[in-house]
Amino acid sequence: MPQITVDHSRFVSFDREEFARGLHTALVEIAAAKPEACKTQFRASEVTAFGYDDPGDDGHAVVHVTIGLLAGRTDETKAKLTEAVLELLREHIEDDGGVVLHASAEVRDLDASYRKFER
Repeated sequence: MPQITVDHSRFVSFDREEFARGLHTALVEIAAAKPEACKTQFRASEVTAFGYDDPGDDGHAVVHVTIGLLAGRTDETKAKLTEAVLELLREHIEDDGGVVLHASAEVRDLDASYRKFER
């Protein structure tokens, strides 16, 4: 915990390392997460479809960040965290000028069944 996934169009260009570092810092400061507990996975999508546009045109890019936290954070804390995530995306995603970027973030509570192990 926290469990973080960043799903994005394959052609989105951004500094993933610096983004993750900033995100982990925000999680510690805003949501009282432990730094060593922050884990982020980046998943590039080969195809991004938008409306009726041809997915091969690469005219739209999508980035969506999902953060799973143990239950107990207030709605205000979650909203503050998602705003911080969006600001980090603005800072770290390059603007290539020709692509419309659709960036979003959500914070959700991990289910009570959540378990983990380390080796």
